[in-house]
Amino acid sequence: MTGPDGVGIGWRPEIAGFVAELPGLRFVEVIAEAVPAAGPPPDGLTELRKRGVAVVPHGVRLSLGGTEPVEPARVAHLAAVAELVAAPLVSEHIAFVRAGGLEAGHLLPLPRTREAVDVVCANVARAQAELSVPLALEPIAALFDWPDDELDEAAFLAEILDRTGALLLLDIANVYANARNRGTDPVALLDALPLERIAYLHIAGGAEQGGFYHDTHTDPVPAAVLDLLAQLCARHRPPAVLLERDGHYPPAADLRAELDAVAHAAGLPVVT
Repeated sequence: MTGPDGVGIGWRPEIAGFVAELPGLRFVEVIAEAVPAAGPPPDGLTELRKRGVAVVPHGVRLSLGGTEPVEPARVAHLAAVAELVAAPLVSEHIAFVRAGGLEAGHLLPLPRTREAVDVVCANVARAQAELSVPLALEPIAALFDWPDDELDEAAFLAEILDRTGALLLLDIANVYANARNRGTDPVALLDALPLERIAYLHIAGGAEQGGFYHDTHTDPVPAAVLDLLAQLCARHRPPAVLLERDGHYPPAADLRAELDAVAHAAGLPVVT
C-alpha cells in the first residue's frame, strides 16, 4: 500500500512555523479546498515537500453521501491539488454536506441503509475516475443515528470499502466519540472493522459539553483516546497517524508533547 508513514500533523497556516521545525515529521495533511488548484501551494507546503515530507489533501466538501452526484468541479479541484503537491493519496468523508442546493456547513451522518451504500459507492466511483491517486474514506463523528438504519457501522463501512476498493482513513477520536455518545464499546467496533484497509489514522482532542462528547480538534487528546489508539495498534499496526488541531493552539512545547504521546501510543518514531 502506497501512502504516508510515521506521525504527521494537520498543516494550518497558524502553525506553519511550528510544523516546519519538526525534524522527524513524515507527512502533513492539508484541507484540499484551502489550496488553489492552479497553485502555487502555500510556501510552507512547498518547503516541506523539498524536505521529503508527504502532503495529503483532505477534502471536506465533496459530499460523497449526498443523493445528488458529486459536482465535477469539486472532484477536479481535489485531483488538481493532489497533482500539485505530488500526493500519495487523497481522503474524504463518508458524509453529506449539501442537499437541494443548500449547504449545511457541517459533515452530516448518513442513514446506514443499503440505499445509502449505493449512493456513496456511486459517488466514490465518480471521484475515483478523475483521481490519479488512491482515495481513503473517513467515517465521521455523529451525535445521532438515523432511525431506519439497516446495517451496523462496521458492516456499512466494510461494504462501501469492498465495493469501491477505497482505503480507510480511521479517526480513532471519532470511534471514541461515537461509542461514548451511543453507549457502545469502541473496541468491539475495532474488532469488526477491516483494519488491513487502513491507509492512515486521525487522532484529535475533544470535550464534554451538553451531555455529549464533542470531537472539537481544539482540546488536548484525552488519555482514553490515546489508550484506544494503543489498543488498535496492538491489533493492527497502521503505517501512519496524524494529529488534527484546528484552533486554540497550545504552546509549542505542549504540542510537541502531544505529538510524542501519539507516537508512543502508536509505537511509531517521534517527530520532535
